Amino acid sequence: MTLNNLKPAEGSVKNQGKRIGRGQGSGKGGTATRGNKGAKSRSGYSRKVGFEGGQMPLQRRVPKFGFKNINRKEYVGVNLHKLQELVDNNKITDAVTMDILVENRLARKNDLVKILGNGELKAKLNVIVHKFTATAKAAIENAGGSVETL
Repeated sequence: MTLNNLKPAEGSVKNQGKRIGRGQGSGKGGTATRGNKGAKSRSGYSRKVGFEGGQMPLQRRVPKFGFKNINRKEYVGVNLHKLQELVDNNKITDAVTMDILVENRLARKNDLVKILGNGELKAKLNVIVHKFTATAKAAIENAGGSVETL
């Protein structure tokens, strides 16, 4: 093997086609397939994101209002009656953790969970999640259970 017979492995290099802008004899000289005039035909052209050829871009046409807090934490609410339902169906016995909620599809693995006070809880449960409403906390403790935040 010598330098004059080196070549890339079969299939590793795509066929480049004709070389563009290398003189009239190549068949792709002159405008080099860019057309005659305009920004796209010139060197250094780069289109701005959202540019629509001078027409008012969609992003600027659509009205904007309100405020989006980028640091907002989104909690998944789980009501007390759902917990009681799980107890009635023998899915949980004494403790409610994130794993149990994920297993029963009340939340996803990376969700933040908040227990809400809607419904009635009769079972004594030890609930370990991210947040509780005051009514939910009171209801769980009145039923003889305990609350613990993650």
